[in-house]
Amino acid sequence: MKLLKFALAAMMSLTVINAAVAAEHTEDTSGKQKIGVISVDGAYSLDGLADKLSDKADEEGASSFKIISTTGNNKMHGVAEIYK
Repeated sequence: MKLLKFALAAMMSLTVINAAVAAEHTEDTSGKQKIGVISVDGAYSLDGLADKLSDKADEEGASSFKIISTTGNNKMHGVAEIYK
């Protein structure tokens, strides 16, 4: 039982840590270094698109991203610049 509680506590702490280091959407890029451009597709809403872009920015090691383009009707496509 103690092992189960420990495992659950460890998983919850990893979730909190992951959320704390997630790339954030920004409009103000002053003082930040652009490290690239990313794109995603298949989102069904703007919130979903922003979430997918955030996940992709995390994979690329970015701390923030700025959405520069969105297109689509039923499934959306988005492009963002990523920054460190």
